[in-house]
Amino acid sequence: MLGNPDKKFSNFFNGVKPSGLRLAQTVFEKRAQKELKEGKRPIEAVNVAIGSVSLKTHPKLLERFLNPTNEELINGIWRYGETPGTQKANEVFIKIIRAFLPDGVNPKLYSIIQDGGSGAMRTAILGLCGDAGKDDRPLLVMNPTYTNYKAVADELGRRIVAVERALDRSGNFNHVAVEKIEEAVKKYKPGALLIIPYDNPSGQLMRQKTINEYVRICLENDMFIISDEAYRGLYYTDDEPPSVWRVTNKDVPGVEEAGIRISIESLSKTFNSCGLRMGALVTDNEAFRDRASAANTTYLCPSIIDQHIVEGLYDESYEDIRGWVASLRDYYKDLLEHMYDEFKKRMPKAIVSKPEASIYMVLDLREMVDDSFEAEDFVMYCAREGEVEIDGKRYTLLVSPMWGFYNVIEGRNPGHTQVRIACVEPEDKMRIVPELFSRLFEEYLSKRDKR
Repeated sequence: MLGNPDKKFSNFFNGVKPSGLRLAQTVFEKRAQKELKEGKRPIEAVNVAIGSVSLKTHPKLLERFLNPTNEELINGIWRYGETPGTQKANEVFIKIIRAFLPDGVNPKLYSIIQDGGSGAMRTAILGLCGDAGKDDRPLLVMNPTYTNYKAVADELGRRIVAVERALDRSGNFNHVAVEKIEEAVKKYKPGALLIIPYDNPSGQLMRQKTINEYVRICLENDMFIISDEAYRGLYYTDDEPPSVWRVTNKDVPGVEEAGIRISIESLSKTFNSCGLRMGALVTDNEAFRDRASAANTTYLCPSIIDQHIVEGLYDESYEDIRGWVASLRDYYKDLLEHMYDEFKKRMPKAIVSKPEASIYMVLDLREMVDDSFEAEDFVMYCAREGEVEIDGKRYTLLVSPMWGFYNVIEGRNPGHTQVRIACVEPEDKMRIVPELFSRLFEEYLSKRDKR
């Protein structure tokens, strides 16, 4: 896709390929340009490969964007800001965390603004894992895990190790037993354990009791726990919203003084602000925050304009924040249930995950294909040539192959038969996704059999 290697480029550049999240979109854009030159009727790609939310952003963010209040910004004086970010922007992220904590739970929190959650991932991995190119102090994750962690670790030369989760025939990913984490900690001696309570990509909801146990393991082994809470509040069960910040000394004696917790924060999904690229690294360890700030001085400062937009949420109450997220929760719950039911009706042999949290679902096609099947090949077919006509319009569907979500140490990557679907397009488009997928897959198999 990127042409032949060039000896003048680094090995990293010569070996790089687009993220699985962007792969289909990159290929489709070339197809669309070619078809436009050929005079073909336009084709619309329903893009559920990447979690780029199409819902309107929070009104306070939009208001601040349209009507800035900082006089220097208005007058065109755009100097560097402080590396950790503005006090108000940091307090917004801390307020969002506290909005979902029980009364009486009040951890001491320190924050640094980052370029989205991905920037916070980078800082956390740099701060906790072993030296570049070394195997010591890897990041311990649970397969499958958000592909950007592996991508960032690879870019930084840091090692990732994993414990496995499997998708069973009923569409459920197993929860990782506490004993499995304990075994992995003894075996790999990681620098940190990563958890994603509202899980991407599996849609699994991690229960608070489980988080408490994971925190206990990290405390006993003198290591950090990183909790990616970018989807905080987006869950579809009757549980309380889980968080690493709900853990107190009553749950795990000594945790409040230990300073071993980090959370990855983002406005992308819970405030519909993917393109704003504003996130934060929040920790209960002041020294870690200070060193993170020092490490980030290389990159000068986060965007002062984007932080000013974030500050539009500063005066929101806890009730306002919870109410906003609750409205999104209701929206996604209804839509994900509809999609699950439609997929089960149209593709009864497919294994379909039923999300408890976040905005994703996984389809495993292993019961419908032979051992030579590669999900990426189907994804590329949809991007390059697949099409379905609905109500007189040409459509194709862009999904993400799951190989990049697994950090496989040995054996076949389960992602070879799996794809992830993000619930991000406008509702009318999301409701036709099961039809598009099933028809395109049937078309793909028919043409594949004739090769």
